[in-house]
Amino acid sequence: MLNTILTGEPSDRPPLLIVHGLFGSARNWGVIARRIGTDRQVISVDMRNHGDSHWTESHDYFGMAEDLAEVLEHHGTADVLGHSMGGKASMVLALTRPALVRRLIVADIAPVAYGHDQIDNIRKMKQVDLEKIASRSEAAEMMGDLEAATAAFFLQSLDLQEKRWKLNLDVLERDMETILGFPEVSGRFDGPALFLSGANSSYVTPEHHAAIEALFAQARFEEIAGAGHWLHAEKPREVEAAVRGFIEG
Repeated sequence: MLNTILTGEPSDRPPLLIVHGLFGSARNWGVIARRIGTDRQVISVDMRNHGDSHWTESHDYFGMAEDLAEVLEHHGTADVLGHSMGGKASMVLALTRPALVRRLIVADIAPVAYGHDQIDNIRKMKQVDLEKIASRSEAAEMMGDLEAATAAFFLQSLDLQEKRWKLNLDVLERDMETILGFPEVSGRFDGPALFLSGANSSYVTPEHHAAIEALFAQARFEEIAGAGHWLHAEKPREVEAAVRGFIEG
């Protein structure tokens, strides 16, 4: 089963499953998990090929959705919050195993294929000489001209003691087209669904609404002012308020 971080105690409210994005981990959502975990249990997962979860030979959305279903078969039906890649995996979970999902929150992603590419970032991580580094700052220098915030985000997945990335970079690079795409999925999720996006992000546009509404009968749309794609890091209190309002509504 996926590595999980449990925050808070089980209560009479459904648990909240939080699913991170590409190159992330369960820890990225720690602030929001701790705040929402005051009155319900929050289950944050490391996705396959990320963090402390298992590595696989594929990185596709049906497989990722099956991983999430295994977690929920253990913990029970939950509200599900997924960001970016995790949002796509959560959408496939809701479409293929709707009985496990009470309410769905998709953060800054749509069920469509995207044209941007993360291969260059993977190659910058791969150019770090893991045997020669003694600090994250040395690793950041080896990654070259990355923005400081981007480098810091990637370096959260660097295990200095073990001299390894907690990311299966080879598989993520090979399956990048699959990650950027969205699979053909039959069915429709009839439960409540909130599509929460950063007002400064271009990942979810009005042109995407038809594709969303074709799969999610009760889709609602909400923007977080002043936030981009990393809305949970940029505006954590506003994201927490939106998530709380939806799952308690």
